Amino acid sequence: MSGVDVDLATVWAFIIAFAVFAYVVMDGFDLGIGVLFPVFEVGEERDKAMNSIAPVWDGNETWLVLGGGGLFAAFPLAYAIILPALYPPIIAMLLGLVFRGVAFEARWRDPGHRRWWDLAFTIGSIVAAFAQGVTLGALLQGIAVEGRGYAGGWLDWLTPFSVLTGLSVVAGYALLGATWLIWKTDGGTQDHAFRLAGRFGLVTLAAIGMVSVATLGLDFEYRQKWLSYPAILLTSQVPLLTAIIAFAFYRSLQKRREVRPFLLALSLFLMSFIGLGISMFPHIVPDRVTIWDAAAPESSQWFMLVGAAVLIPVILIYTGWAYWVFRGKVGAEGYH
Repeated sequence: MSGVDVDLATVWAFIIAFAVFAYVVMDGFDLGIGVLFPVFEVGEERDKAMNSIAPVWDGNETWLVLGGGGLFAAFPLAYAIILPALYPPIIAMLLGLVFRGVAFEARWRDPGHRRWWDLAFTIGSIVAAFAQGVTLGALLQGIAVEGRGYAGGWLDWLTPFSVLTGLSVVAGYALLGATWLIWKTDGGTQDHAFRLAGRFGLVTLAAIGMVSVATLGLDFEYRQKWLSYPAILLTSQVPLLTAIIAFAFYRSLQKRREVRPFLLALSLFLMSFIGLGISMFPHIVPDRVTIWDAAAPESSQWFMLVGAAVLIPVILIYTGWAYWVFRGKVGAEGYH
C-alpha cells in the first residue's frame, strides 16, 4: 500500500467525519426542537420554535447527504457492509425525516389539523434522532463480517447498548434545541428554554458517562485505546475537558448568557465526537475493516477530492449566508 493511498484514505475519513459532525451541529438542534415540541405551549411558543428553524432546517440536511454519499464513493466496501447491517434503523431515520418535513410544511397550510401535524413533527423528530443514535451504537458494538459482506441477521443491531446510544442522542438533541431557543427567542419562551437546557444538560452528561463506560465494556480494543499507558495521558484529557465544558455550560445558564450555552452544548458533542474517533480510528467497521481496506481506488479518490474541494466551500458559504441573514431574534410571525 503506497503512502498516497494511506493519505487519501485518511483525508476522506476526515472529510466524512467532518460532514457527519456538521450534520449533528446543523440538524441536531432542529431535531431537538421536534423532540421538545410537546412541552411547548400551543400557540405563540410553538410558533416561535418553528419559526426559529424555518429558514435553515432543510438546508441542514445537506451534510447528511454528503456524509452518506461520501461513504458510498470513498469507502464502497464499508458501505456494502454497513448498510445491510443497519437497514432497519437507517430506513426508520429516513422515514422520520420525511415525516417531520411534511408535517413542518403542512402545519402552516392546514391549520385545522395543526395538532395532528404537530404530533407528526414530534414523532418524526424523535424517530430520526433515536435511529441515528441506534445506528451509532450498532456500529460501535460491531458488525458480523464474513469475507467482504455482512454475515449477521436482520435484528443484530438491536441491543441494550444501541438503545442506550439512541436515547442518549435524543437527549443530546433536546439539549441543542433548548439552547438554540435561548439564543433565538426572548420573553417567556426564552425562560422556558433556560429551564429545559438545565434539565437536559444533566440528562446529556449522564448519558455521555453511561455510554462511555458501556463502550469500554465492549469486546473490542476500546479499553486498551483509552486506558493503556501511555495512551491514557492523552485520552484522559477528553473527560477532563468535558467536565470543564459542563461547568462552563451551567455557569453560562446561571448568568443567563444567550449564545454561549448553545456553543458549549456543541462543544459537548465535539468532545463526544473526538472520543468516538479515538475509539474507532483507523477502523471504519470496528475490529473488522480499516479505512485503507475499504478505500476506493486511488484515481476515484482523487477525482472525488477535486469535487469535494469545490462543493464543501460552496455549502459552507451559502449556509453561513443563510444563518447571517436570519441572525436576529424570532417572533411568532417570523424573524424580527
